Amino acid sequence: MAKKDLNEDILSGGSISDSEKKDKSAKKAERQEKKAKKAAEKRAALEKEIKEMREKRDSETDEKAKAALNKKIDSAKNKLDSLNGKKSGVASNTARAIKSVVAVVVVIALLVAYVATGTVRKGFIHSTLQWTTNLTAATIVDDNGEKIRIPVSTYNYYFANTYNNLMSTQSSYEQYGLDLAEYNLDVDFDIPLSQQTTTNDDGEVMTWLEYLNEQVLEGIKSTYMYYNEAVEANGGEEPEITEDQQTELEDTLSQYESTASSYGYTLSGYLVQAMGKGVTESVFRREATISYIAQNYQSEISETVSEEEYTDADIEAYRDENIEDYEAVSIRIFEASTEDDAIAFSEALNSDGSNFTDLCVEYSEDSVYNNSYYAQAEASTKFYATRTVLQNAGYAIATAADHTHEDGEEHSEDEELEYPGLDWLFSTDRRAGDVYQYSTTVVYVLEPVSVPDAQSVDVRHILIAPETDDDSTDATSATEEQWAAAYETAQGIVDEFNAGDATETSFAALAEENTTDTGSASNGGLYEDVVPGQMVDAFEAWALDPSRSAGDVGIVQTQYGYHIMYFVGTSGTPIWKVNAESAIASEDATTLAEELDSAYSISFNWFGRFYIEKDTDIDA
Repeated sequence: MAKKDLNEDILSGGSISDSEKKDKSAKKAERQEKKAKKAAEKRAALEKEIKEMREKRDSETDEKAKAALNKKIDSAKNKLDSLNGKKSGVASNTARAIKSVVAVVVVIALLVAYVATGTVRKGFIHSTLQWTTNLTAATIVDDNGEKIRIPVSTYNYYFANTYNNLMSTQSSYEQYGLDLAEYNLDVDFDIPLSQQTTTNDDGEVMTWLEYLNEQVLEGIKSTYMYYNEAVEANGGEEPEITEDQQTELEDTLSQYESTASSYGYTLSGYLVQAMGKGVTESVFRREATISYIAQNYQSEISETVSEEEYTDADIEAYRDENIEDYEAVSIRIFEASTEDDAIAFSEALNSDGSNFTDLCVEYSEDSVYNNSYYAQAEASTKFYATRTVLQNAGYAIATAADHTHEDGEEHSEDEELEYPGLDWLFSTDRRAGDVYQYSTTVVYVLEPVSVPDAQSVDVRHILIAPETDDDSTDATSATEEQWAAAYETAQGIVDEFNAGDATETSFAALAEENTTDTGSASNGGLYEDVVPGQMVDAFEAWALDPSRSAGDVGIVQTQYGYHIMYFVGTSGTPIWKVNAESAIASEDATTLAEELDSAYSISFNWFGRFYIEKDTDIDA
């Protein structure tokens, strides 16, 4: 079959090939699909497990059993976190991350499986009239009255994204028997969307078609809003995307073209079949570019806000207004499986806390991982922990006291809750050496409450993950032999470091060469301005230990592997100040995003909306 122009605006570039032979790109896409599907299945399984354990906990009357379930829930949540992107074993730098309330639609990776494996949507293209693809489907208006026209082809592009994402998510949840209605996924793709109802976030009942269109409009508005602002900020000229983004776009389209060819389609024809009328290569390329520009500008705004200089007076005033958020304690802490174990732990604890680590090993659940993990003091040490840090970690001591509501009364986010465990721990009556057992938690106070002058720190690390058959980044199920091999590798790297000039530069080079932490490999394993609550426990305790000196090297174990640590030094900025600046910047970024969002509106065009993709194109 002769290949037609890839930009030809046609319904189809040819019939489906009779050959079932797939090229290398298609096979690669299938492998990617299987890997993504496996991860989605694991997420769904963990979500189901957490849901079932919560239901069991809520109906449990035995406090010990309830505490044990809480422990298991926390463990499952940690595993879920690792599947949701924490590949390195460290949390993202939340103290510096400014999240906008309006999300830009990310589109370049869309339909990698949907398109590349030859799957197209059910039914038929809604309209086969060529001229309709350039009709205005929707219009965006800014606060100056300027209009941005969204053609039918662009709308179809976003509709395909939203539709396919919904179908994929539903499929993953359905495999594990989750209640689809509970997750607002109870749509039947064999019935037109206009004949089914759901409820949106505002509690409004609407058809699934209306709901999807609502999501599509919001996604288009968000992307074009940031794109439009980027163009204006660049003097009316469209900014260029980065070289990496351009390469990613070209590689993606090249893969799609190879796959389309193996099925007897031109690239444009195949995209049209998969995504809707008018979504040719040129449309795909254009919308991906717009999305990149929008993403870049959104990041630029966030970085600008986060880098804004606030006066010391402003920061101190913010701290004083929110003083409880910056009060911290340094403690040894252990979460037992049962309250009986916690009681026994506290009774066996020496008055000077000298056997705290040994007791952690004794009372942790017996496993290869726990036996070595809890043998390190860092696993049960928290330096400069605030109330929020302990609450986010899920310790029983940081949970609210039981409370009841009147019949028919629901829990309110504004409701004042009591935290007796935290009240004890953060009381000015506390002294170093105090011990407290609360439910399943045991704490030993190292330093009582204060707003510490301790500074954030800069560290480098090299992560050596055990080699297992599991794709998960959680290595707690690795065998003793696999852990031993990982440690041997880590120690070998330390020996190589010590045999050389043993400088930060040489450590960074070893990190780039050896680390399995993809998040820090390119910068030599560096994490700057580390504060409590960012990193996994043992990593964080080693880094924030007040006895650290520049050039210190050590090995700690976490659920992700062995971390070879290098202490660069303190940052010169107190932890409380780093957190206060971040909080102010986050509030400013949120305000800015809300103002920007309110300056734009989007609505359907009365005539053009009749020609967009609808009802999943089922020929009803």
